[in-house]
Amino acid sequence: MKVKVYVAFTLVLLAIIAAAYLIRSCRGNTLSVYTDDKIDITPTQVVALEKIGEWEFLSIDDEEMVDTVRKGFFKDDELMRIYSGTLRLGINMSEVGKNWIKASGDSVEVTLPKVRLLDEDFIDETKTQSFFESGSWTDADREALYRRAVAKMKARCMTRSNVESAQSNALRQFDRIFRSMGFKTVQIRFAQ
Repeated sequence: MKVKVYVAFTLVLLAIIAAAYLIRSCRGNTLSVYTDDKIDITPTQVVALEKIGEWEFLSIDDEEMVDTVRKGFFKDDELMRIYSGTLRLGINMSEVGKNWIKASGDSVEVTLPKVRLLDEDFIDETKTQSFFESGSWTDADREALYRRAVAKMKARCMTRSNVESAQSNALRQFDRIFRSMGFKTVQIRFAQ
């Protein structure tokens, strides 16, 4: 029984010495929590945005009637066709500059390429209708009519207000992307 009391007394004494040592060695130490507000955009995120390729921000369906008349001695030849197409305005992310994203703390500056027509081949040939045709016309005549339709569609749809609307859509989408990454101040502009 004396041995058990002696062992218990020794264990309690060792526990008191260990506790005193821990208290003494931890004296002066403090615990603090540090928050790093700096947001780093990783190269992987930049590459992922660049790999998007063409990004459409405005789509415009258009239909144009184009005609031509060839004067003849006895009668005139006429060709009238209706062309339909969808013009897509947006940016091509492969055209971004080298340092198109500049992050500093919780702020980011982004320079996007100019909004432009994404595809020059926007007329849907399957929807092209020959509205009226009299006389004989060559493939070159039809091609000339097609080119006139392309020019008319561009003139009607590539207006300043449509480009500004596409830019506004781009600004909203990119602002959301960078705010979701944690940036509080997002400045976006388009390359000149």
